Parts: sequence; structure tokens; C-alpha cells
Amino acid sequence: MKIIMLGAPGAGKGTQAKKIAEKYQIPHISTGDIFRANIKNGTDLGKKAKTYMDQGLLVPDELVVDLVVDRVQQDDCTNGYVLDGFPRTIPQAEALDAALAKLNEKMDYAINVDVPDENIINRMGGRRACVGCGATYHIVYNAPKAEGTCDTCGEKLILRDDDKPETVKKRLDVYHEQTQPLIDYYSKAGILKDVDGTVDMEDVFQAIVGILGE
Repeated sequence: MKIIMLGAPGAGKGTQAKKIAEKYQIPHISTGDIFRANIKNGTDLGKKAKTYMDQGLLVPDELVVDLVVDRVQQDDCTNGYVLDGFPRTIPQAEALDAALAKLNEKMDYAINVDVPDENIINRMGGRRACVGCGATYHIVYNAPKAEGTCDTCGEKLILRDDDKPETVKKRLDVYHEQTQPLIDYYSKAGILKDVDGTVDMEDVFQAIVGILGE
């Protein structure tokens, strides 16, 4: 079962990807993890990626696809995997499909966790992070016992810059421009499944299980 998770930043796709991986005993693969593992292990692909990252440049699509395809050919992916945060653009999706086709493989599902922009802006604007231990809270869904103070270490909680409404809006604009076209792409491929991401996290997961099967 090979799954791609789609959804805007803050839609909760990462959380759902972890839950899917746990239930179906398949690896949860994010490009960030792949980059870190290859760089740490000093692989040729990792060295190439590091030269771009050290300059603050985006790793080119071909190299990202090579890294992903290398990862999904490892033994733990025999029964499938969940891709989280990749592909982000149509060229990446096309390159991934072409690379998988050479291995006589293809993606089975693209699950889109659908959440309107205004919900995401409200949701992320309610996040708070501890300056001490990095614990995260939400003023509505996961509030600290004492307002503005971390339950664990007692340090101050702050609204991070990347959770501020104007930053979230910019990230959503980039998402709509670059990543949303993937929804049409996978819809045409016949593997897109939409789930309502505005409901409770557990209900979102049950909807996904309903698609993937027990």
C-alpha cells in the first residue's frame, strides 16, 4: 500500500501519516528525514544534497526524487509506505511516477486532508511553543494548565513567527500555487481520496481507515 499525503501546511497530514504508518506497519517517510539520514551516513546522494543545503538552496527535483526512490526500495518498504511532504509540485510527481514505473510500481492512494484556509490560520495562530523545552500547546485544543506557562518546565510560551497569521497566509499562498495542482493531477490518475480535515483528529483517521480498509 503506497500512499501520498496531501494537504495544506497545518492541515494535520503529518499526524495522520504517523497514525497510518503505525496501524498498517509501514514506514512514514518524510523528505527531511531522508536528507538527514543520507547526510549522517555520508552517502553519495547525501553529499550532493548537503552541497545545496549548505548554500541555503533548494535541493533540485531530480536529486530529491533519487533520494526518495532509493529510500522506498529498502527492505522495510516491501509492504508499502506513506510519503509525507513529497511530492510538492507537478514536476516532482511526474518524476516520481516515471521512476516508480521503471521498477514496475505505482502509487496506490493520494489522500488529501482538506481544511479551509481560515481554519488553518485560526488553528496555527492558536499554537504556543515553550522557549525552554520546546513543548507545544494550543490555546483551544491543548491548553497549558496555567495560561502562557509550560506545564513541563514552567518557562514562557510564545507564538512562533511561522505560526503568525501573516506568515501562515504566505505559506498557504505558496501551497495553493505549487502544491494544490497535485490534487488535480492525482484526481486524473484516479487515486485521489478527499477526507474532511476539520473534524476531530480521530474522526479524520477513521475516515482514512475507511478508504484504506482494516
